[in-house]
Amino acid sequence: MSQAPPRPESTAQVTHPDGRVSLPEGTTLPAGPLVNDDLQPVPMSRRSWGTGSFSALWVSMSVSIPAWTLASGLIAAGLDWRQAMLAVVLGNLIVLSPMVLTGHPGAKYGIPFPVFARSSFGVRGANLPALLRGAVACGWFGIQTWIGGQGVYVLTGRLFGAPWMDAGEFGGYPWTLWLSFGVFWLAQVAIVLWGMEGVRRVQLWAAPLMILGGVALLGWMASQAGGLGPMLSVDRPLDWSPSFWALFFPSLMGVIGYWATLTLNISDFTRFASTQRAQVMGQSLGLPTTMTLFSLIAVMVTAGTAAVYDEPIWNPIDVVDRMDSGLGLLFAIFVVLLATVSTNVAANLVGPAYDLANLKPNLIGFRTGALITCVLGVLIFPWKLLEDENTYIFVWLGTVGGILGAVAGILLADYWLLRRTRIDLPALFDRDGEYWYSGGWNWRALLAFGVGALLSVAGPLASYGWVVGLIAAFLLHWALGALVPDRRMLAADRAATEAVSEDKGSANGTS
Repeated sequence: MSQAPPRPESTAQVTHPDGRVSLPEGTTLPAGPLVNDDLQPVPMSRRSWGTGSFSALWVSMSVSIPAWTLASGLIAAGLDWRQAMLAVVLGNLIVLSPMVLTGHPGAKYGIPFPVFARSSFGVRGANLPALLRGAVACGWFGIQTWIGGQGVYVLTGRLFGAPWMDAGEFGGYPWTLWLSFGVFWLAQVAIVLWGMEGVRRVQLWAAPLMILGGVALLGWMASQAGGLGPMLSVDRPLDWSPSFWALFFPSLMGVIGYWATLTLNISDFTRFASTQRAQVMGQSLGLPTTMTLFSLIAVMVTAGTAAVYDEPIWNPIDVVDRMDSGLGLLFAIFVVLLATVSTNVAANLVGPAYDLANLKPNLIGFRTGALITCVLGVLIFPWKLLEDENTYIFVWLGTVGGILGAVAGILLADYWLLRRTRIDLPALFDRDGEYWYSGGWNWRALLAFGVGALLSVAGPLASYGWVVGLIAAFLLHWALGALVPDRRMLAADRAATEAVSEDKGSANGTS
């Protein structure tokens, strides 16, 4: 096995007065099998995202069709609008804490998620959580692309009429729907090849238009139902019986599972933060508020469909398809397509692109990783995941959330408790460094992940999957790291403690 070249002295990390760490300005790590341009630590000069940038990021990701279907699906699953909002608000407040905590290393060290995971899973072992997270993102990309394809299908159907909408079926769907799906998929591939700057510009317009579209859809539904009163009328008291809790907790885990991927790879974005405060405040202001307001619109519209059509319609494409106004339908579909493209790129292409680049940095770059994601997003059969709300919320989101919760628990225990936020930046890219463990794998993290994931999806508390996975993996990884520590970590901790003592002694001697 070839060994990485010795670490040049010029790549020793620099700690800045505000606590953030970087390589010396103007230097980069030498290219090799563990690093490429996309995985390099972000230099201080490029860490420019403020509070507003992170708030805007969360607005663009929260205001999306999957967020709508998550909230509306709770109504279709059996909750009333008040219970659905309770699940949404509580779930987003719960998930905000690990989101901010896993965002800390990105802001402090300027590193993306797959590089950060090397400190706990090992330089090679980080590929496991990175590929798991990447696989989930591929699923999300496929789901959003299928929804966008439905939008193209409905819009085109209004232009060509019955021959388009009633075309012969293939695989259970009209061939024209498959064609629409393919066209929308190709449009996103073209955007990826075009470049990320154009996509960022689209995002500036997508979220405001989506909010406007949601409000317009709410107004239309209220007019159909005869006002907000009939839409939200509840002819029964809140049900707090055991049957309600049996539905509520899996629903809550589904809400948490919706953001399970971002609790891992949020450092892909916070690596550009200008300060720690910027990422903390930006996420705290952007995520729970936007998700709550947009979800409120979704559950109100879905409650309105139940009042008007005697059944809850949870897919917004199916709702706007009932519009009589051609202009209103055109605007609604345009907003759906714009928001879908914007969210898909930000939430579902950035992460797996870095994850796949981490697998073979010398062969796969960001753009290539994004293209691979586009292909895998089709192969995961997203139309199956969206066939009904139970598959979407309880099977897909619940299972995914539990498994990724175990990864989050390991990252949090390792970074905050075992290492106390100390990371040797150049060692993350070094085969002879602190994070090589045993052949590049940390067996402690692997064991904790296996136990946490198993308990979250198959144990007696599987209904609480994300929480169970996170807590079990957190405690086990912390215990193993404390009782059976890695010798390299112990040596690095001693060296860091001695360095701090010497610095304090020098300061006292010159004061």
